Amino acid sequence: MPATSLHHPDIDCDVLVVGSGAAGLATAVTAAWHGLKVIVVEKDPVFGGATAWSGGWAWVPCNPLARRAGIVEDVELPRTYLKHELGERYQPAMIDAFLEAGPRMVSFFERHTALQFADGNAIADIHGDTPGAGTGGRSVIAAPYDGREVGKLLKRLRKTMRETSFIGMPIMAGADLAAFLNLTRSLPAAWHVGKRLARHLRDLVTHRRALQLVNGVALVARLAKSADDLGVQLWESAPVTELLRDGDAVTGAIVRSASRGDRRIHARKAVVLAAGGFPNDIARRKALFPRTPTGHEHLALPPLAASGDGLRLGESVGAQVDTNMESPVAWAPVSAVPYKDGSQGHFPHIIERGKPGIIGVLRNGQRFVNEADGYYDYVRAMVAATPEGEEVASWLICSHRFQRLYGLGISRPFPVPLAPLIRSGYLKRGDSIEQLAQACGIDQGGLRDTLAEYNRHARQGLDPQFGRGATPYNRKQGDPRQQPNPCVAPIEQGPFYAVKVQPGCFGTFAGLKVNPHAQVLDDQGQVIAGLYAAGSDMASIMGGHYPAGGINLGPALTFGYIAGRHIAGASDYE
Repeated sequence: MPATSLHHPDIDCDVLVVGSGAAGLATAVTAAWHGLKVIVVEKDPVFGGATAWSGGWAWVPCNPLARRAGIVEDVELPRTYLKHELGERYQPAMIDAFLEAGPRMVSFFERHTALQFADGNAIADIHGDTPGAGTGGRSVIAAPYDGREVGKLLKRLRKTMRETSFIGMPIMAGADLAAFLNLTRSLPAAWHVGKRLARHLRDLVTHRRALQLVNGVALVARLAKSADDLGVQLWESAPVTELLRDGDAVTGAIVRSASRGDRRIHARKAVVLAAGGFPNDIARRKALFPRTPTGHEHLALPPLAASGDGLRLGESVGAQVDTNMESPVAWAPVSAVPYKDGSQGHFPHIIERGKPGIIGVLRNGQRFVNEADGYYDYVRAMVAATPEGEEVASWLICSHRFQRLYGLGISRPFPVPLAPLIRSGYLKRGDSIEQLAQACGIDQGGLRDTLAEYNRHARQGLDPQFGRGATPYNRKQGDPRQQPNPCVAPIEQGPFYAVKVQPGCFGTFAGLKVNPHAQVLDDQGQVIAGLYAAGSDMASIMGGHYPAGGINLGPALTFGYIAGRHIAGASDYE
């Protein structure tokens, strides 16, 4: 019998979840804890989606970890911040649902599941000048997790992103990352790194993978373990090909599984779309992304399987994709990494842009943005400042000393050698600024003038052009040893280095229109019975703005929790 036949017995459940990132697994765990029979189907051979490759931060104002640390703020403050940040795209009912349920979501997972959190109480919101901006207490991250706790599930989970790990070892934001950056300047840091590396090498020998799970992989592992503990069925290599309907109601899906054949899964209560948005859907990128005429001018960070399946499935039953966004895409500055086997990696420039002694310039050699601001802001400014008809790109430029201290893109700090990346063409080098400009194809006079002007003020720790170092978020990205401004230092001593940066993304903002219960809506604004969406398949509640780090995962976890509870008919909070 051919594998594609539907002569296998049908399968029944209460909830079918499509996708296994933060949103899908949060929905599954919540629904299962409330007593429902749940199946999660994942198109890829591993679970975790883009979440596993992310930094893992979730923006959840007024969360219990902040309160326990004595950071107690009125919910009106984050609400005020969002009203000012989102402007005409502020949706009161959606924001209220998020702000109300977010802290309860954290508390629920902490009390009832393997998902435990560490605080991000020192992390500021990106735009510190906006009324209501937080200087800390609005972020959480999954606590580090020992991979042995996950048991047999571990080998079914996505590993850390190749580009952001070091020999396969994920590095956690905060003290862990600081130790790696201070490796050559501090004995305690060297001791910490030595211990981490020794244990990682031992884990590679015994388990052939990292077992010290942090960031997004820790979030996925903790959620997957919780799902498994609650009896959730987890199917990998199982894409959904079609939704099943009874009249206008969605009642299940046809799932193509290599190991189980094509199966009809009947979902008595709901199907939840959480397949990761459309970062790798070339046709939709071409239609919606600015300056992307073929759809290929973009370096997306999420796995290739995040290619718009959820949106297409929703549209097939009358759902609407909300494209009325400030931006359809969650921009990130990305460089293309050439590998020896001919493949190409994508490196996200998150860490080094705010450090003292680096600038970003366009092909004309001119700066265009405060480099220490958010990653989304960097790319938005780059897209806006690049003349029509020119390739949208910029170059991050620094001195040899800067590169050895902080790294530049995938070129790591001392003592990791630079020669292979110079040979591959990833890292451009010049003994003089003119040589560097020539190597990059940057206007030499423009770059020389820009650096002269920048250096003149940088020697005093000033940046009158863009005000770098003026906000708490900026200063947190800098180096506190550089005074008076942790984000500003001159770029004077050669040799000089540069990396080409292009528009990329962490994911997409345009998505299916939903109500505050995460129920998907049709073109009349009516609920499509039996269909929910969360994560990047759901239109971003931020309206295409990027007010804080973690504004993708915070709502993903929260609306997954909201959907799971609503499907289960839960009214009282556990």
